[in-house]
Amino acid sequence: MQSGHITQQSIFLKDAPPMMRNTFLTRRALVISALFLPLAKTQAANTPSLVEVWKTSSCGCCHNWVAHLNANGFEVKTNDISESAKAAKRLGLGMPLKFASCHTAVIQGYVLEGHVPASEIRRLLSERPLALGLAVPGMPIGSPGMDGPAYGGRKDAYAVLLVQREGTSTVFQDHRR
Repeated sequence: MQSGHITQQSIFLKDAPPMMRNTFLTRRALVISALFLPLAKTQAANTPSLVEVWKTSSCGCCHNWVAHLNANGFEVKTNDISESAKAAKRLGLGMPLKFASCHTAVIQGYVLEGHVPASEIRRLLSERPLALGLAVPGMPIGSPGMDGPAYGGRKDAYAVLLVQREGTSTVFQDHRR
């Protein structure tokens, strides 16, 4: 057998030249990794994520939004604070006042302002855009937390905005009913 060549008699990998053994092992590792990647991504997507929320204790729609997140598999920690402390928290996190709503939250480094649906939070975490976070300015009726029986099934059009760190935004998801 010549050095560097595999003959018909050398069936075992140990008989292959070192360069070919390394290539084979690298390819094997790559194939095995590729097979397990979807499993790892699915596991990460199914892992509950902690959402930390700052709200006032008297806000019913904030309580309903937290219930919406819990019902959709998120773990939620709430902090009941005053209006002025909430405004200071929002400002400290970098969320501009023009996007303000009744509660502010953080998940995996992203800021959430207002009644952001769980589906959009999941999409944000899946896509991981370079951004400050998401906002639903104001308190649109029909958004999660603002969709209870007291509203009689009314659903106002609203947009979930992707907010950039410099304060600009684009529509992340349009909810026109």
